[in-house]
Parts: sequence; C-alpha cells; structure tokens
Amino acid sequence: MTRGKSGPGASNAFAWSLLNTLVSRVGTLGIGIVLARVLGPESFGTFAVALVALMAVLSFNELGVSLAIVRWPGDPAKIVPTVNTISVAGSAIFCTGAVLAAPAFTAAMGDPDATDVVRVLIFSVFINGVVASPAALLQRDFKEKTRLGIDQVNVWTGAVLSVVLALAGMGAMALAVGRVAGSLVSGAMFLAASPMPYRFGLDRKQLGPLLRFGLPLAGTSIIFFAIGYADQLTAGSMLGPAALAFYVLAFNLSNWPVSILAQPLRRVAPAAFSTLQQDKAALNSALVSVVAVLAAATLPPVMFLAGSAVPLVDLVYGKEWLPAAAALSWLVVAAVSRIFSDLAYDFMVVQGRSGTVFVVQAGSLVVLVPALAAGAALNGLPGLALAQALVSGCVLLPLCLWQLSRKGVSVRDITAVVWVPALVSLAVGALSLGLAGWLPAPWLELPVGAALAASTAAALLYWRRNDVRLLRNVGRARPEVGELVR
Repeated sequence: MTRGKSGPGASNAFAWSLLNTLVSRVGTLGIGIVLARVLGPESFGTFAVALVALMAVLSFNELGVSLAIVRWPGDPAKIVPTVNTISVAGSAIFCTGAVLAAPAFTAAMGDPDATDVVRVLIFSVFINGVVASPAALLQRDFKEKTRLGIDQVNVWTGAVLSVVLALAGMGAMALAVGRVAGSLVSGAMFLAASPMPYRFGLDRKQLGPLLRFGLPLAGTSIIFFAIGYADQLTAGSMLGPAALAFYVLAFNLSNWPVSILAQPLRRVAPAAFSTLQQDKAALNSALVSVVAVLAAATLPPVMFLAGSAVPLVDLVYGKEWLPAAAALSWLVVAAVSRIFSDLAYDFMVVQGRSGTVFVVQAGSLVVLVPALAAGAALNGLPGLALAQALVSGCVLLPLCLWQLSRKGVSVRDITAVVWVPALVSLAVGALSLGLAGWLPAPWLELPVGAALAASTAAALLYWRRNDVRLLRNVGRARPEVGELVR
C-alpha cells in the first residue's frame, strides 16, 4: 500500500509558474529593448558569444543527477546529500575548465574580445550547481509560488544592474555582471527556501543508481545543447558576432510564446508525470492533454510572430536590427517543433528512458550540423534559420513521436488534438502577414494581429477545456515508497 500527501497540484503550480514567467518576460522584454538599442548589434553579439559558452556548460554541469530528486518516488532525503556533492563538485570542475578554455572558444567564434565576458559570466555555472537540489525539491513539491519570488529577484536584480552599467559605458560586460549578480542573490534565496537542510554526503548505495540515471541525461543534455545552440555556434563562427546578434534577437523573439506558455508547463510536467508512473493509461492520457493545451495556447501567437516579423522588429528594436526579421519567420517553425520535442523528452525521462532520449537527440544532431553549415553558406541568416526549421520539424519531432509510440502513446491521439489548432493558427499567420501589407504603420498592424492571436488562443483553450480540467488534479498526491527506477 502507498501513502500520499496532499499539496498543490500541477495546475496550481502551472498557474504560479505562468505568472512567474509572464511577469519576468514582460519586464525583461522592456529591459532587452533598452539594452539592444543602447549596446547595438556589435556589443550585443559579444554578449551572445559569452551566453553560448555559459549555456554549453550549464547543460551538463551537475551531471543530470538533480532531476532524480524530481522523479524519486520515495523520501528524497536519502539522495539529496549525494546529489549536492556530485552537483557542486561537477560544477566546480566544469567552471574551471570553461574559464581556461575561454580564449580558444571566443577565437573560434570570431570575437576574442568576448573572453573576459565569458569568464565573468561562467561563474553562474558554479552557483547553478550549488542550488540544483533546492531548485529540484521546489519543483518536486510544485512550489512554484516560492519560485516566483526567487526568479523575480533574479531577473530584476540582473536586469536593472545591467541597464545601469550599460548606460555607464561597460558594453557587453554590463550584461555579464548583471547576470552573475542576479544569480548570486537568487542562489542565496534558493538555499533559504529549500524544503530540506543543505547537507553534503556520499552514500555509495545511491551513488551508482544516481550516476546511471544522471550520466545519460548529462550526455543527452550536451546533445540537447548542441541541437539548441548549433545554429548560434554556426552563426558566430561562419557569419560573425554581428550576425550572431541578429540571429539571437530573432531566436529570442521566436521563443517568446514558448517561454511564456510552454516553459511553465514544462517546469511542472516532469513532477506531474512522475506521480502517474504506476498508471500507464493515466500517464499517456495526461501527455495527450498537455499536448492539446500547448497546441491551443502557443500555436496562434507563434504564427502571429511569423507573419509580423518585419513590422515587429522595425517598431520595437529599430531599423538597424531589421536583418533579424529575415530569420524570425523560419525560427518560429523551429520553436513550434521544439515545444513538443521537449515535452516528449520530459515524458521519456520520467519513465527512465534517458538512454533513448540520448539516441534521438544524437541522431538529429548528425543531420543538423551539416544542414546548418550548408544553409549559412548558401543564404546567410535566412538559410541558417530555414535549416534549423527543417531539421526540427522533419527529423527531431518525428523521431520523438516514434519513440512515444513505442511506449504505447497513440500518435493518432496526439495528431487529433493538434490539427485543428495548427490549421487555425496558419490562418492567423496569413492574416498577420496580410495586415503588414495592408496597414500603413507597424503600430497599427501589431495590435490588431496580436489581438487576433490572443482571441484565437483563448477560443481554442475554451474548446479544449476538458483537457484543462483533466490536468487540474494531476500531482495532488505523490507516493511515498519505492526506489529509483534503474
């Protein structure tokens, strides 16, 4: 017999996570506009080079073991000290290696001046390793309300400091210092909010299972990073830092709906899925419902971005950033594919299929790298974005669906909840593109297109209201016994 404990469910956690992300993104959008206009493409490109280095190390710095806390079916206190030891030691080693390798990396990216920015920014890796287990414990317990406060302090500390330093003339270093400052403050808050005392330990009985679980995930995360950032690495190394700045701006815009709507749901999805590990039918049904809600909420705004790329970049960032619009329309297609591929990733990880995820990611990477190089060589930024969209939609997503079908998930059920939102959203994109040509100014077209996308998403969510209801009770009880699935 298993015992459960009541607490906030997945829908409650999603609501707080959504509010957290929405406030953060709306606020940082304004900050980002100011920084883009103050710094210009050159300095922004330098920071983009440093950010790629940071994300590379963050993808594997704690060796994947913190996610074991989220899906551990028993008392996580048994593994947290060992997770802390692995996470902090791994982060310290990788942080040191990244600092030493910074000159070679920035030279390969065509911007040696970014070396000091990389070295400052990379300190965030160690902070991330220290707070990995407190963050995982909060995620496990659906404590997204607590995360909201911590994340807001992180965002606003870093953003405000970055703007002040940028206006003082520090260039790209302003962004690095602000990012590290925000990480330090939020790290202290994570430690204070941790549901368990922060302790180190090394339980040899748990070490083997944790590493067997985490190392494939760490390897997968490296591949996952390579898939997510191979386009930026290609842009920097083949087209230069300024082109990288344009590409990163377009990439960030294409991910706006993903960040606001899909990211909060992904934050609670692993913990929600883990509560249903013993009920395969309910687990598969929950996945289909999540897909339905994601499709309804994200596809209309994503297609609006595709149709409104030129007026959006022109109005918000200025004419010097218009080259970014050429990549934006294709990158939204890649963003849509990534939404559902990432969800499949979470689903398979919860089921202990981290090795399978690694194979899927590695297979798509083999196709992605030459495609990106060819796209950049043939047509610059638009060709690079097109290659990213084709591989994401025609290779990675089908591989993920194939693996889901092997786990008993009906691809037909997934298709059934996606095709209507997809067709309606294509119409939204076409109308947005038409409005860009019909209306004389961006400030007229954008509000109309945005209102159309928002109302369409609201209507689709109402249509899928049964799926929203189904998700409300997921995660309200968690089994207390069991052991890590090997």
